[in-house]
Amino acid sequence: MITEFGHFALILAFIVAIVQMIVPLIGAHKRWPAWMAVAEPAASAQFFLTAFSFGALMYAFIVSDFSLRLVTLNSHSAKPMLYKISGTWGNHEGSMLLWVLIVTLFGAMAAWFGGNLPPTLRARVLAVQSAIGVAFFAFILFTSNPFLRLAVPPFDGQDLNPLLQDPGLAFHPPFLYLGYVGLSMAFSFAVGALIEGRVDAAWGRWVRPWTLAAWVFLTIGIALGSWWAYYELGWGGFWFWDPVENASFMPWLLAAALLHSAIVVEKREALKSWTILLAILAFGFSLIGTFIVRSGLLTSVHAFANDPERGVFILMIMAFFMGGALMLFAFRAGTMEAKGVFSVVSRESALVANNLLLAVSCFVVFVGTMWPLVAEMFFDRKLSVGPPFFNMAFSPFMLVLGLILPIGSAMPWKRARILRAMQPLRYVFLLALAIGGLAFAMQTGRSLLGPIGMFLAAWIVMGTIVDLAQRTGRGSGRLARLTRLPRADWGKMVAHSGLGITMMGVSGLMAWQQEDIRVAQFGEPFEVAGYTLTLNDVVTSQGPNFISTTGYITLAEDGRQIAELRPEKRIYPVAQMPTTEAAIDYDLARDVYVVIGDEQVGGGWAVRTYIKPFTNWIWIGSGLMALGGLLSLSDRRFRVAAGARKAVPVPAE
Repeated sequence: MITEFGHFALILAFIVAIVQMIVPLIGAHKRWPAWMAVAEPAASAQFFLTAFSFGALMYAFIVSDFSLRLVTLNSHSAKPMLYKISGTWGNHEGSMLLWVLIVTLFGAMAAWFGGNLPPTLRARVLAVQSAIGVAFFAFILFTSNPFLRLAVPPFDGQDLNPLLQDPGLAFHPPFLYLGYVGLSMAFSFAVGALIEGRVDAAWGRWVRPWTLAAWVFLTIGIALGSWWAYYELGWGGFWFWDPVENASFMPWLLAAALLHSAIVVEKREALKSWTILLAILAFGFSLIGTFIVRSGLLTSVHAFANDPERGVFILMIMAFFMGGALMLFAFRAGTMEAKGVFSVVSRESALVANNLLLAVSCFVVFVGTMWPLVAEMFFDRKLSVGPPFFNMAFSPFMLVLGLILPIGSAMPWKRARILRAMQPLRYVFLLALAIGGLAFAMQTGRSLLGPIGMFLAAWIVMGTIVDLAQRTGRGSGRLARLTRLPRADWGKMVAHSGLGITMMGVSGLMAWQQEDIRVAQFGEPFEVAGYTLTLNDVVTSQGPNFISTTGYITLAEDGRQIAELRPEKRIYPVAQMPTTEAAIDYDLARDVYVVIGDEQVGGGWAVRTYIKPFTNWIWIGSGLMALGGLLSLSDRRFRVAAGARKAVPVPAE
């Protein structure tokens, strides 16, 4: 019975969303306070109804209610409880319900914490946010209903995709969706401001916390997904430039650009048009990512390859919101005149360069992702765009971004002199060059990738530390002033340092990774890059809902055993699908990554071994970026947003 209530709550939420989309918008246009006031209770009701609906679906998964078609297709009674719960969103219908739940959550939060917004803008923002909800409520109810019943329930289910039965991927989608959908608030603020015909410094302060929160969640979600791909797929990589991976990376790049652009709007009332455009495009690329994952047009190891009809529905949603917002943007272009004037050499110009590099990088990823589809549709050619293209086309923009980042942070607003800005950084630059040169001298090959990564990491990290120190002024008491600096300044330093550390991890791994593939015999040691590995045994055992073939391999260095590795191959009988569980000996300097293969006809087992330098610094850097965002978000200036500007009551006419 609870599932029927969940379905009914979803329909009620759809009706409330329609009311919230229309009534406050009319109220804002007519300046009717009572009509505008409908938005807040409607946003709360919409969220609580959707939350109840999602909870009802989760309950069906927990109790293994196989009368529900979705539970039958994506669960099994023998599945561990964690994966019964994560099975709620480990499928198309359930994940779309999670998507719309987060849309309503952000709308409700804007209603709860947006009291300092002008009433007309708040009403318009909540109406636009609800319009997004209406589109996806309709998509769920008419094409992807998660509450469909089976006339004859089976005895047991068909199990969840084994690749998704992993802790990393259990938490990856919720964080990713919080980022994806969080960008809808930036979109709603942009469209609301366009309807209102007013974009100013206060608008920049209001939109930044929402964008920052979405960017933090997206960073965490991408890092979790990358970590899962690293240890679960057994391929040994951290990023494969897969279409689904790119679908989350493109909004992340644009959200980062939007964050920096909104700073210029807030501080200097410049770049208004560009910032509004970025807000539209950032959410637009979230919709593009949804289309890529769910249309079935592009294949991926972790896509929801559904029928194209659903993809057409999402395409229509994307065309409506993107097309409508861009038309409104063109119509209102004259109202977004920039007030702040700045020199070619200034912090504003550095932020413009930052924006252009991030936006062009996003465009490169988009072209590489979509080009195989375009070539097949229009030229009848089968093309594959793989990591070599992305690495060559994307890396130069990140190199330039890393070079200008510390310099741009050190520049003053409006007008700067580059030599004066570089003066505090000159020793940092020389030290970073020395670190890069040392890395080049110590490496056995002659690739520049590793040394460049070391240089950039040292340059960015030390540059951000110097920039923070410069903010304390001169003379005594600098340490005390350092502790009193705004959290946003600390967040900026931590996040930028995280970017540099991630660059170091990526370049070090790509430049210095070593690989060994062989047939290992029992008890016969073999050497890989100074490490000794010995295959001692291979054991087959029964897991909760899988059959495991586990290798027992000792890892030694300089004659001393340092770890016992247990790589696995699993077979999930219900899903009839194998998975690989790599065994990894983690260390800050390197990972030893081992994968067990098949038993060979002539005896022995296939074993793949990778030595992966600095891999863990990728996750550390990602964590620091997210931590920096959270520190900035905790800054009082972000929490009160436009608190200095009091909302003026709208008189009734």
